[in-house]
Amino acid sequence: MSVNKVILVGNLGQDPKSFQVSSGLKVSFSLATSEKWKSQDGENKEKTEWHNIIVWGKQAEFAEKYLSKGRLVYIEGRIQTRTYEDNGKKYITEIVAQNLQALDKGSKESSDRSSGESEEKKTKKILPKEDKDDINEPEDDDMAWLE
Repeated sequence: MSVNKVILVGNLGQDPKSFQVSSGLKVSFSLATSEKWKSQDGENKEKTEWHNIIVWGKQAEFAEKYLSKGRLVYIEGRIQTRTYEDNGKKYITEIVAQNLQALDKGSKESSDRSSGESEEKKTKKILPKEDKDDINEPEDDDMAWLE
């Protein structure tokens, strides 16, 4: 038996980018997670890891509508490593998000206040995990999207 599952809580490093591809809507963004500690000499240290996130289907629609740079989000997904051609063979590791949730009150939500949905309700909104058959998996030609 094997398990490929990752859980991240971090801040978006950029506004989500949307792509309409043959297999549906895809949204991508970077996510920063930070680790803080005190060194042996008492100095505060911090290390930030950057993760490439891909979101498909209804989760992509949520990300496109409600997420923006700086937002704190919870992400569950799987790790995927792939190759693509760009002046030679390149490798990339990314997280395919299957479940995501905004954990703070962000700027995109404040512009949607007139929708009648409370801020509290929006920040606690979590979309159900989609069935594996419902997730629009990318075609090979859809994957060369990174800049």
